[in-house]
Parts: sequence; C-alpha cells; structure tokens
Amino acid sequence: METPAFLNDSGIALTEANRPNEAIPLFQKALIMEPGNPFLWTNLGIAQQRTGDYEEALNSFQRAIGIEDNLSDAWVSMGLIYYEMELFELAEECYHSALIREDASPKTWNNLGVLYFVEGSYEEARHCFEEAIRLAPMYYDAVYNLRDACRELEDYRAAAEFSRILSKMSPTSNYTNRPGGGL
Repeated sequence: METPAFLNDSGIALTEANRPNEAIPLFQKALIMEPGNPFLWTNLGIAQQRTGDYEEALNSFQRAIGIEDNLSDAWVSMGLIYYEMELFELAEECYHSALIREDASPKTWNNLGVLYFVEGSYEEARHCFEEAIRLAPMYYDAVYNLRDACRELEDYRAAAEFSRILSKMSPTSNYTNRPGGGL
C-alpha cells in the first residue's frame, strides 16, 4: 500500500532526477491522505517550481507556511521564486523571514547575498557571503560570490585570497545549490 511517506520519498527522488512532472501527482496523492503535512506542500511546491509553474508553487509554499510558519525551507523556496521573477523586494522579505526562523542557514545567507549583489549593494552582499562561509567554510558558491563582492568593493587583496582558496576547492564541494536551484 502506498503511504504518504512512500509517495513523498518517490516524489523527491523524481524531482531530484529532474522529472518534476512525474513527481507532482505523487505529492498530490499523498496530500489527499495528509492534507495538513507542510513538508508535502513544500515538496509539491519545489516540483511545481521546477516545471516553471510559479503561481502554483507559491500557492503550495503558502499552504505549507499556513500550516507550519517556522518552515524556513518554504520561505527560502518562495524567495527563490521571487528572485527568479525579479521581484527582489519580495525575495528579500522571504529570505529575512527564513533567517528569523533559522539564522544558521548558509544557503539562505548566500541567496540573500546574491540578491544584494544583483542590486549593487556589495557591502551587504559581502556580509551575507561571509556569514554563509562562517557557517559552512567549504561552501564553494559563497566563497566564489564573496570573491566577486570583494572585487566590486575594490578589495583586491581579499579577492586574491578568495581566488587562492577557490583554486584548492572543487565546485562539486558545494554546500547547496545556487539561487534558482531547488531541493
């Protein structure tokens, strides 16, 4: 018998295998059995996001947060969608909401830093990337982003040091995905 946990695990595997269209019906079936499960709503939203259905993904994340407001992953995922839609103010609000709930998330700090970088707020971006690296020293993307922020701030000595560190790291040693990523 298919349980919500089995359907959820199968849906996650399909989403990670870049088959979100096949994952969505599994999450929906699990939600019929457990409509109050915020993790199912979050995973459905991630799959919907991967298909480009941002409206439905946002609805799913909002359902998850309505059930469990402290679910930082749903807040971060909404921030990613708003970032992808170039609604930067909404993305920033979501990232801050996620950090209020879980301030030790390197992924969220990095994503917020990328947002500030894109907006040209390099000092704020630098602070966010530094925080991400403090939490996860081998987070390749954050080191890479910090190097670029230092270049924009004309702190070439720091940028050179981060280039040196990057040369010893592997991009596959990432802590997590870049903004726009998913699971």
